[in-house]
Amino acid sequence: MPDRYRLEIDMRPDGSFREPVKPPLAARIFFWAILVVTVAGSIVVAALALWVALALIPLVIGAAIVAYLAFRFQLWRSGGTLGRSPRVRR
Repeated sequence: MPDRYRLEIDMRPDGSFREPVKPPLAARIFFWAILVVTVAGSIVVAALALWVALALIPLVIGAAIVAYLAFRFQLWRSGGTLGRSPRVRR
């Protein structure tokens, strides 16, 4: 029982090698069509991801402004400042 595949060499009697068989035209066209669809699909997915990321930038900026204003409002209500507290005696 052989545990390896035997190597076959397609050699003609004159010593030249046989050329590999080309796939049919329909198979070659199908291969290139699948390749083009795959590349186009990945470009579309990347463009959509970039569009979503860029669309979220104004939302993130707005949320940061609201959070900053809420923080400042809480400081104002408590009578504090960003530096040292005026109620602390030294």
